[in-house]
Amino acid sequence: MTEWAGPPPLGVVVDLDDTLYPQADYLASAAAAVGVAAGQAGLDGDAVHAALRAELAAGSDAGGTIDRALLAVGVPATSLAELVPPLVAAFTQHAPPRLAPYPGAADALRALAAAAPLACLTDGNPAIQAAKVAATGLGRLLPVVVVTDTLGGRAVRKPHPAGLVAVAAELGLPPERLLVIGDRPGKDVAVAAAVGARAIRVRQGEYAAAPDEPRAWAVTDTFPAAASLALELLGSPVRAELLPHAVVPR
Repeated sequence: MTEWAGPPPLGVVVDLDDTLYPQADYLASAAAAVGVAAGQAGLDGDAVHAALRAELAAGSDAGGTIDRALLAVGVPATSLAELVPPLVAAFTQHAPPRLAPYPGAADALRALAAAAPLACLTDGNPAIQAAKVAATGLGRLLPVVVVTDTLGGRAVRKPHPAGLVAVAAELGLPPERLLVIGDRPGKDVAVAAAVGARAIRVRQGEYAAAPDEPRAWAVTDTFPAAASLALELLGSPVRAELLPHAVVPR
């Protein structure tokens, strides 16, 4: 962490996946739904489920995961055009009943919302992201949620600045006066830099071991720890001792 120079942030923007909850939990649940749909289509559902989980574990951002999973279990390439669409639908329409947030995430969001304007900026299929927010139970603590794909599809996903600019407009704040909290340097830290803002990186989830490039203003191991730093910048009386699980490396 470096010293904060210049005026303090006026609002906080948080990422969703692997920042507020473990995305692996959602992917496991959605893969299971695909396995059920595969069985209903006459395939070996358990084998498809296992193959899809392996593909997702290799990189959840990669496209064509269901195609590759089917090929891995011996489905002929000529059959993909028929089999893939209903399985993709099973994935995208899956609404898990519950996704447990990271420990302390709800308390941290509550403290942030009391201290400054708060929003969530996330990439992905809008229906999927809405289902995730609902399953975490955190929606009531996130007054503004912007899904970048609604602004122009995959082309405007982070680090494209469009999403953060849209959030700033919703909050009525200059983009450069936002503080971004997220797990991915190449997305969350980079999108903050794209508008002249700063970010706190949280090392957890799929990209926990990713290099700190570009560098964030600060790096923590938990979301409550990142929220504690943000609250200090915002001048809030709430400090780390009031946020459980807040361990801030200095």
